[in-house]
Amino acid sequence: MTQAPTPTADTVSRLVRSLLKESADGATGPDVRPVTEGGGHSTWWVGTRYVLRLARDREAAALRRRELRLRDLVRPHLPVTVPASVAHGEWAPGLAYTLDTLVPGGTAEEHDVSAVGEADLAGLLTGLREVPVRQAETLGVPRTAPRSLEALRRMAVRSAERLAAADEFDAARLLQLTPPGAAQLAAQPGTAVLTHHNLRGEHLVVSADGRVRGVLDWTGAAVGDPAEDIAGLARAVGSPAAVRAATLAGYAARPCLRGLWLARCDTVIRLADRLEGRGSGPVPLLRTQLRRAWEAILLERVTESKEDEGGADEGDGDGGGDAGGAEL
Repeated sequence: MTQAPTPTADTVSRLVRSLLKESADGATGPDVRPVTEGGGHSTWWVGTRYVLRLARDREAAALRRRELRLRDLVRPHLPVTVPASVAHGEWAPGLAYTLDTLVPGGTAEEHDVSAVGEADLAGLLTGLREVPVRQAETLGVPRTAPRSLEALRRMAVRSAERLAAADEFDAARLLQLTPPGAAQLAAQPGTAVLTHHNLRGEHLVVSADGRVRGVLDWTGAAVGDPAEDIAGLARAVGSPAAVRAATLAGYAARPCLRGLWLARCDTVIRLADRLEGRGSGPVPLLRTQLRRAWEAILLERVTESKEDEGGADEGDGDGGGDAGGAEL
């Protein structure tokens, strides 16, 4: 198998000059520089108006080409910006590129999402639910089966014990999710929708006033469990904001709580693996994601308040009064 070339600033500059008319007079063209936040040498800033993304292998090239068509499909349904491509093609044999317009703003790692921004996220979740699943699958978007929350819970319990030994986490917090609670929060049949499936802080474009202006990187999109996107938002903007946005989007308690616990289990497992030399991602970011996912939602705050007042036996409801049940 031939190794793909590594893009350099010269490679990118030559490609950009061939694409942008303003540099056709022989000028050097806009400055190019690699995006360091997760981009490596695959994503490059091009001046102040564009982003160039380069596929490094044929699988990534196929995803880039699919993403172009998928973005056109989802754009009319969403209240936030989806990047538009001004040029696309191959930068090396069989390796695709897309030159996209830059969506102005920072990321959710740089700016907090405001209450109005939560409404933007609700619009994102609502719009994704409205995208015709059959059309997405026609484009090659895969269908993924829902994950077993009980299997994830068991893995998280073991990881939490390792984190507790390293003084990183209180393992007792996972006791809130019981085996019956995990079973109650199993994904329901017939609920599959188009999901972004990779909603991370770096993929949410957030303005300084907290509005969510755009969503980037649709290469991981899948038809599947909507709780996966709620979980992604919990890691990116915190569980309370994620649950409020999902509720505003019309999701009931079950998928909201399922997304909450997917995020909580995931963050425990990922941090434990990373600290033991497995997995990937900066440790400070993984710790931040853990903290966000474990922020208490309103139900948990009310429950804690009742327990402080000696009222823990009141109002059990369907979920037995714990956050592992299906009530908000």
